[in-house]
Amino acid sequence: MKKLNQNHTKDIYHSPLFKRASGILMPISALPGKFGIGTFGQSAKDFIDFLVKIGCSYWQVLPFGPIDDFNSPYQSLSAFAGNPFFIDPQKLKDASLLTDDELQSACYDETPWSVAYDFVRQTRIELLRKAYRRIDLPLKQKITQFEKSQTWLQDYALYTAIALTTHEPCWINWKPGLRDRDPQTLDQIKIDLKEEIDFQIFLQYLFFTQWNEIKAYANEHHIKIIGDMPMYVALQSPDVWAHPECFDLNSDGTPKTVAGVPPDYFSEDGQLWGNPLYDWIALKKQDYKWWVDRLKMALTLFDTVRIDHFRAFSAYWSVPAKEKTARNGKWLPGPGTDLFKHWFQAFDFSTPRIIAEDLGVQDDGVRQLLKDSGFPGMRVLQFAFIDTGDGIHWPHNYVPNTVAYTGTHDNNTLLGYLWELNEGARKFAFEYCHYDCQGDEWQQGGPHSTSCRAFIRLLWMSCARLTIIPIQDALGYGADSRINIPGKAEGNWAFRLPQSAIDSIDTQWIFEMNRIYKRMNPYSVK
Repeated sequence: MKKLNQNHTKDIYHSPLFKRASGILMPISALPGKFGIGTFGQSAKDFIDFLVKIGCSYWQVLPFGPIDDFNSPYQSLSAFAGNPFFIDPQKLKDASLLTDDELQSACYDETPWSVAYDFVRQTRIELLRKAYRRIDLPLKQKITQFEKSQTWLQDYALYTAIALTTHEPCWINWKPGLRDRDPQTLDQIKIDLKEEIDFQIFLQYLFFTQWNEIKAYANEHHIKIIGDMPMYVALQSPDVWAHPECFDLNSDGTPKTVAGVPPDYFSEDGQLWGNPLYDWIALKKQDYKWWVDRLKMALTLFDTVRIDHFRAFSAYWSVPAKEKTARNGKWLPGPGTDLFKHWFQAFDFSTPRIIAEDLGVQDDGVRQLLKDSGFPGMRVLQFAFIDTGDGIHWPHNYVPNTVAYTGTHDNNTLLGYLWELNEGARKFAFEYCHYDCQGDEWQQGGPHSTSCRAFIRLLWMSCARLTIIPIQDALGYGADSRINIPGKAEGNWAFRLPQSAIDSIDTQWIFEMNRIYKRMNPYSVK
């Protein structure tokens, strides 16, 4: 990227490679615990200890933002705020903000294998309000300091308070004074809703304080956190309400164009996501300040950030908002390296900070953008064996500057995938990784969890600098533990594990894979 600025060397504008390492994808929501959903409590520290034990160096999580009504972290209601459901009630009890009885009311005693979203939604916020009513002066002072340090927080808290009290989640349907951010109207509503605004700020203080403790524990134990950043934000968000100039909107706030992807082999109408698109011309005039601020937040929360739908920085599919499908869209140029220049100037890239989710159809523009930036792309092993050609997802075609996965949160589990392959593709997959498919498992009717090890070994052997597997693949679990099925709104994001499941993982085998294939976290070796 030396063309970005002739007064800087290429190295300044080029991301370095990962050291050879491995990691596990484990959503916070899936962590064990007694509160119906994973939290920033002891189980998070226990999982970090587990990663050290098996020789891994990275913990990949899903997006941290407040979730939508379908529990998706990829349709977040804020690009900056955290999901309050991750706040650990035990820590509030330890801080004398909850009583023993109140803590007990937060416990969920039914299945530990799925997130109890209904229970959490019905009980958790009211529990946190009880904690809020007990804050003392020293804690208030800490919250005030936190608020001053977060420039986005006042808009988020105000937006959330208005949405809750008016029962209207989308700002374009608010009264004109609120919709258009009339200063006098906002001054008055801040007075009227002060209690709710302060409560929302309190929730974010708890979220960030608790997470900072977990991240510090991880880094102290030489585990790095990989976060996840969706490309687009929701229309019904404080981000769009507070910064309408950054988005392609009409004067009344409705989108002119929306995001999606064009028709392809899998969808004859394409995918219409509906998120408002960025006004890249307006953003450029501001030196991309909103995007710089967004990445700053992400790089504060995480050591490295995976950016979803990275190809939109090269070119993005723009669909007129009136369209019912994504068919009649068109490709428009993204900001490309012009945006990255500002990132490289603003942040320390002496270590790998960004992973580019470049899955799907690639073109020369995307490939050149990755080459110019040095950001590693992604490869998914499951995509190889449904490819009749010799594509980029076959391990023999990997390049070192790659993060390779058995599957992502959008894929089936590895075992579930093997069951779904047709007989010929499955047979070839086993031949490819030198796995004897004539054993007992076939006599019992199909692939067994032990066959997953052959594919994990194949990934670990590859030249990809960083390899990551979902926790389900470490366990050899089937399709019933899948995290998400794209295109299906309901029933996703509920996957969760009890501690007994994590304890059942063959830690020595993964440790040996890391040792043999030179991916060992050096601090795991005593």
